[in-house]
Amino acid sequence: MHDEFKLLSGAMVTLALATSALVVLPFIQLKGVEPPKGLKPYTSAQLRGREVYIKNGCIYCHSQQPRDKAQAPDDQRGWGRAPVAGDYYYDKPHLLGTMRTGPDLFNIGARQPSQDWHLGHLYQPRAYTPGSIMPSYPFLFEAKDKADAGERVVALPPGYNPGGKVVVATQEALDLVTYLQGLDHTYPVFETIAGTKK
Repeated sequence: MHDEFKLLSGAMVTLALATSALVVLPFIQLKGVEPPKGLKPYTSAQLRGREVYIKNGCIYCHSQQPRDKAQAPDDQRGWGRAPVAGDYYYDKPHLLGTMRTGPDLFNIGARQPSQDWHLGHLYQPRAYTPGSIMPSYPFLFEAKDKADAGERVVALPPGYNPGGKVVVATQEALDLVTYLQGLDHTYPVFETIAGTKK
């Protein structure tokens, strides 16, 4: 009975220390974090696109957290600076990702601002990035003989239109692209002592 009490007490102390180190201390450190001045809240279209991003499992292959120069050459890949806590102020839940099968998307809106490129890439990734292993998302589009007024026709490279039809983006595809274009964290986040931004 005495050994069981020691074991239970040791387990409870270990759990308390781990909870303090991994939950309580980070909460205390980050509870006062404000968003950087250049970070804007998501629009309603971006929030809908974020849901499409989650629903289609984009988070499983793409991260949104480039590493610091000291850890990896992510900045040389054009993925931008390492993030700070305030960059994720409006993200609930955070979509940091756990794997990087595809490129990091933290700054995809700055690297690739073209709506045409994003729509075409979602419809057929290999038309834009030869050898890409990204799946295509044709269910986010409609193939039609003729587009109706106000519909967004996707400008695909020659040979990629299905059977001579036009490819039209659905609202889900447009919202997803709006979200991706909004992933632009190129604003300054630190101020030097002299007051100029870095």
